[in-house]
Amino acid sequence: MQRRNFVKTIAAGSIGASVLSPMESLAEVKPKPKKVLMKVGCQSGGTTEENLQLKGRCGVYNIDGGMPKYIPNVGWDLEDSLKKREACEKYGISLDAYHWPLTSAGIDKVLFPNVMLGKSPERDREIDMLNQMIMVSGKTGIKVLNYNTTILPVLRTGRTLDPKRGNAEYSTWNLAEALKRNDPKTIAGDVSIDDMFERITYLLDRTLPVAKEYNVKLANHIADPPAPVGYRGITRWNSPDVFEGIKKFAQLYDSKYHGFNFCIGSIAEGLKDPKNDIIPIIRWAGERNQIFNIHLRNIKGGWGNFQEVYPDNGDMNFLQVVRELREVGFDGMVMPDHVPYHKDPVASWQSFAFCYGYIKGLIQAVTEEAETAS
Repeated sequence: MQRRNFVKTIAAGSIGASVLSPMESLAEVKPKPKKVLMKVGCQSGGTTEENLQLKGRCGVYNIDGGMPKYIPNVGWDLEDSLKKREACEKYGISLDAYHWPLTSAGIDKVLFPNVMLGKSPERDREIDMLNQMIMVSGKTGIKVLNYNTTILPVLRTGRTLDPKRGNAEYSTWNLAEALKRNDPKTIAGDVSIDDMFERITYLLDRTLPVAKEYNVKLANHIADPPAPVGYRGITRWNSPDVFEGIKKFAQLYDSKYHGFNFCIGSIAEGLKDPKNDIIPIIRWAGERNQIFNIHLRNIKGGWGNFQEVYPDNGDMNFLQVVRELREVGFDGMVMPDHVPYHKDPVASWQSFAFCYGYIKGLIQAVTEEAETAS
């Protein structure tokens, strides 16, 4: 019996050695790619018949529908919201998100300015209406509300012409040029980083419980672009270190309803090496399940000097980006955002159509990788 057991032991060892050699045991064993859960989406055009037909022709079946009708001093019109959902369903499109009226237009142009001005009791009345909008969203089946917590608007200094892309013009930011202009402060005056986070937490302390009740995620878009401390009196919550700002915002609450409308382009605008630096940021936020939507926008350049370009001719490798989104299990919409400008009346639609196809191709590629490896 002892001899028989000894022979079995030796045989088992031989089989093990044939399965994994010493050299193979030292090699890195790469995990299999995860299943792809993301889908192409869009936040432009609303729920008009014309736009929904365009989305269907482009194979886009998930959208941010903008906003329902606003009822002054109340909030959103539930009946109009339900009509928007019905209009989408006619074309097999899922109405996944809305835009809360906390936008990137600038403090003097947003519907509810007092939230980020930190002005009570006015902000409390605005927050009551924002909560009513969460309720309307939940009753409509909306999964995500996209929003901004900014005072300055989106900052740009001009456009850059690209003859090699049919005279497309790229929206451009050059900090040195902006400083020379010496633009004035806003009505908000001087606002520190502590002030910004006080106003953000004042808002979210009062809205996240309602978001939980109605199962609606609140997705914040970082300020575009990250800027120096005190620029025009304002220190943006994601500035000057964009990754540290993202971490601080993310860790304000341990809630599955608190996260990001994760704009790859805006984050890249705050990085010195966007191609390499963006990946660990995606991984960090994605592993926390705080990426609710993606804006897939590419740039040339980085901190303080960049151009917004097409997805295929920027500095970031979007195949690498989408692979990382797959690996962190991102399951939301991947959306085009800002697209290059051209004087052709339908240039915007042309650019978006190009972006939809590009994103669909990326998703198909990483899906094929995962299926082949499984």
